[in-house]
Amino acid sequence: MKAVIPAAGLGTRLLPMTKNSPKEMLPIVDKPAIQYVVEEAVNAGIDDILIVTGRGKEVIENHFDVAYELEKILEERKEFEKLGEIRRISQLADIYYVRQHLPLGLGHAVYMARKHIGNEYFALMLGDDIILANKPCIKQLMEVHEKYKSSVIGVQKVEREEVSKYGIIEYEKVEDGVYRLMDIIEKPSMEEAPSNMAVMGRYILHPSIFSFIEKTKPGKNNEIQLTDALKAMLKEHEIYAYEFEGKRFDVGGKLDWLKINIELALKRDEFSELRKFIKDEIL
Repeated sequence: MKAVIPAAGLGTRLLPMTKNSPKEMLPIVDKPAIQYVVEEAVNAGIDDILIVTGRGKEVIENHFDVAYELEKILEERKEFEKLGEIRRISQLADIYYVRQHLPLGLGHAVYMARKHIGNEYFALMLGDDIILANKPCIKQLMEVHEKYKSSVIGVQKVEREEVSKYGIIEYEKVEDGVYRLMDIIEKPSMEEAPSNMAVMGRYILHPSIFSFIEKTKPGKNNEIQLTDALKAMLKEHEIYAYEFEGKRFDVGGKLDWLKINIELALKRDEFSELRKFIKDEIL
């Protein structure tokens, strides 16, 4: 299975950090955010990845490319551990790129992948959603897809007060953690929301999604919404939702970006003094 990672957004919620640096390249401890998403795909057995970029995102391509000069310097200095890590990044997977020339929304960004995907199911992984899980989140969805032979959307429950921030689904239960999609509503009010089950940036999609995106009219901010295309697709195709196991961070926002940096740093022995610093100097 191939994976598509949209990474063309402007990152306005993270300004001024993203004025000259793509949000996908902001560091999470010592790796750029998008590398965590690529590694999730690779750990799920996916080795063909298309990243949808935009203007000013060339640094993403450079990150996953071979860095000849840097490798030569590290080799001369006999810093082989760092050399191995740098080489591993460029060997993670076969990574391809296509550019979304205008910021026309997530639906349009996904549409840009149609020629690369062809006529097969594919994984869609949003570049600013990082999910920490024992089993890669997209692998969990792939297993549900294998069982039901249909499109699958990753979901988790949110507080009722938070439903207006997400795509919210109406569903019927099939088995523990697996639901048949009945409807999907983009950012409803608390009164309009059919549930508190929110879409969380991981999908396995039937290739027909491209034809539904093509027919979808621009909505808010003149953007083509993926949710609208999924809603139309639901009339002709069965779609399942899976309540995945894992902790999701929206690193397109400042608070979650700070949270995941702290959480991952605290898990590493080399930053063991951070816990003491937080306890003694901050709390």
